[in-house]
Amino acid sequence: MHYGEETKKLQAVPMQQKIVNRRPAGGVRNICVYCGSGVGGKPGYAAAARTLGRSLAAEGVGLVYGGGSLGLMGEVARATLAAGGRVTGIIPAFLSDREQMLRDVDELVVTEDMHQRKMLMFQKSDAFVALPGGIGTLEELVEQLTWSQLGQHQKPVIIANIEGFWTPFLKLLDHMRADAFIREDLKVRFTVVDRAEDIVKAAMATAPGEPRATGDAALISRM
Repeated sequence: MHYGEETKKLQAVPMQQKIVNRRPAGGVRNICVYCGSGVGGKPGYAAAARTLGRSLAAEGVGLVYGGGSLGLMGEVARATLAAGGRVTGIIPAFLSDREQMLRDVDELVVTEDMHQRKMLMFQKSDAFVALPGGIGTLEELVEQLTWSQLGQHQKPVIIANIEGFWTPFLKLLDHMRADAFIREDLKVRFTVVDRAEDIVKAAMATAPGEPRATGDAALISRM
């Protein structure tokens, strides 16, 4: 099955002052952002989502995300739109009411199920970012890490460790590595950033065929 064939594009709202003619650096045209449908317990999470949205627009990079208007999803999407950026929302029909899908985007795609949603998000994106979130965000992040580990893609995976949110997960990966479940021949490739301002440039720096950024203590590449 070709996942895109059975999706329904509800609307594509033209937005004024879009940054559409600027060619983004690093060959990264669209970045998929995984994040929570809640705002979490720290104000810094929502602030980071808004900063990321503005950075995407400033660099001419489109946002691909889960299509909701709530929580960090809504924060990053609205910030991108407000700064003149492009936004594609992809949401399964059964979540359209629960997550209050955001209609004021450039492209809104409603899918039949989660599998179609995730495949379309993958196909439309050149890099992946994990902001703070819940089990769904964790599952999406781990899936991209697994696909990368198995050689199914070389797209950058950026873990935005805002206020140390992902530190327990990073420690778990270290534990798996220490107990030889993550072996040398099955490396897990990702980049950790601590500041939202560094997310987009980290994705560009680690895109295939592009030079890596050096000398920046905020970027931590993991294998």
